[in-house]
Order: sequence, then structure tokens, then C-alpha cells
Amino acid sequence: MVEFKLVISDQAKSFARTVGDPQSAGFLGKRIGESIGGELIGLAGYTFTIRGGTDKSGFPLRPDLPGARQTRVYVSEGFGFHAPRRGMRKRRTFRGNAISEDTVQVNLVVEQKGPKPLPELLGAS
Repeated sequence: MVEFKLVISDQAKSFARTVGDPQSAGFLGKRIGESIGGELIGLAGYTFTIRGGTDKSGFPLRPDLPGARQTRVYVSEGFGFHAPRRGMRKRRTFRGNAISEDTVQVNLVVEQKGPKPLPELLGAS
């Protein structure tokens, strides 16, 4: 059984939701930057963009790595590493940009709003 924790961001507020097997199957194989319909997670009328996530070991999904494999990348600055000194580089572990069974958290951003506000639909206050 595949289960994802979805972190849905809408402007300044974020909401967390856990989805189980029938809903999570629609996320498998999707990549960072792709849009998904809100009907997939029970939020009709909404459209979301996948912006990132983490795997079961806590390593982030990196948008410029193809596939869902885990790999070590030599990075100097930017996503996943901020050098304390100028010119410093380090090897860091990342996962590819595709969502797989090893993904635990998926970050979503609201692209198009639906008829009802998110706090009402998600039961948040």
C-alpha cells in the first residue's frame, strides 16, 4: 500500500493531508512541474502543480534529475545545498523528479482555485 502526505500550499497558508491507496495511485509516475486535477484527491474544481517532495529517507526530490532513482550529486550552490564559503562544493544525495513508491511527501501548490475555499474542504480552521 502506497501512502503519501500531501502538503498543499495556497498563498500564505499550507494544509497537510494524507492519501491512501486508491488516490495515491494517480500520483505514481508524475513528475515535478506537472499539473494534476483536484478530483484525484477529492477537491473538485482545483488544479495543483507538483513542486517537490521527499523520499522515505528524507532526501528531497530534485527537479533536474530524471527518473525516481536515488543518486549522489556534486553541487556547489542552489537547491539542496547552500555553501558557507565561496567556491565550496559538496556531494549530496537526492532523488529524481518522478514520484514513486519510495516517496513519502509530495508538495503541491494551488494553480487554479475551486468554488469552495480550501479550509472548508479540508476541515481546517
